[in-house]
Amino acid sequence: MSDKPSVLFVCVHNAGRSQMAAAWLAHLAGDRVEVRSAGSNPGADVNPAAVEAMAEVGIDISAEVPKMLTVDAVKESDVCITMGCGDTCPVFPGKRYLDWQLEDPAGQGVEAVRPIRDEIKVLVEGLIKEIAPEPRA
Repeated sequence: MSDKPSVLFVCVHNAGRSQMAAAWLAHLAGDRVEVRSAGSNPGADVNPAAVEAMAEVGIDISAEVPKMLTVDAVKESDVCITMGCGDTCPVFPGKRYLDWQLEDPAGQGVEAVRPIRDEIKVLVEGLIKEIAPEPRA
């Protein structure tokens, strides 16, 4: 078991919100946090508008692939965050569950995805302050 916190981001298709959130967390927290993302009904590919929006801020998610949500992924995570899409995760004692109400970027262009991307960044920054603050120098 790792001593660093583990976060699982979940949305239905694991193609937009959860992929962007996982990328932001990995980018901003580095190796201080284990990051996972999954979906209850994974899509075939990551949303191209999400890929483009993240590329605009220097984060490449083009190689990511939507993954199936598993009970093991939840068991192995300290924090499970659903992305406002009504998903229900298996519930285990000792886990922290959050639901971030975010607009679904599916079928939208990059102009509509940018504000979702930026809202996710703010939420991720708040999460990092709680679970993995910068070590004091």
